[in-house]
Amino acid sequence: MIDFYTAGTGNGRRPALMLEECGVAYTTHQLDLMKGEGRSPEFLKINPIGAIPAIVDHDGGKDVAIAQSGAILLYLAEKTGKFLPKDAATKAAHLQWMLFALTDIAPTSSAIFYSSTKLKDQAAQTFFEERLLGFLGHADQRLGQSDYLAGEYGLADMALYPVYDGRRALVEAKGGMADLKRWADAVGSRPAVKRAMAVV
Repeated sequence: MIDFYTAGTGNGRRPALMLEECGVAYTTHQLDLMKGEGRSPEFLKINPIGAIPAIVDHDGGKDVAIAQSGAILLYLAEKTGKFLPKDAATKAAHLQWMLFALTDIAPTSSAIFYSSTKLKDQAAQTFFEERLLGFLGHADQRLGQSDYLAGEYGLADMALYPVYDGRRALVEAKGGMADLKRWADAVGSRPAVKRAMAVV
């Protein structure tokens, strides 16, 4: 059994996709970040940074606590043997596109939120929206060559989908990116993804 600590953000939804896809038993604990629940002494024992998501795996006699959505995806892939190929070149492709989603796309999406709600800076918001659309354009080009980001469905798709879902209106307003939209429809129609997105 795994305890899953999360909130309703793209980052918080990402591990839910992997947990559902792998069929791992878990219990969800939703934290109200606006009330400071991520800074509670109990949660800080799990993740001293105080950020979601985090999991505690109770399997195997010793509790294993892991934070950061990318680390959780990799841990679950290693634990279950699913969604991350063993072949070095194929594995590298999955990791490349996963990290593109985690280190380029997701932070840019967060910057849009921060610039619009916290800074209330329209110029900054526009800059980050255009930057995000540029990154998503690269994903769209890739998806014009392959059904999924790394060829087969895997960690990269689970890393990107919650971010895309949160910015769907921006992409649709921009127009184009037909391959990215086709991919999103395919990922979003997976039963495990539907369950995961409903959890958080």
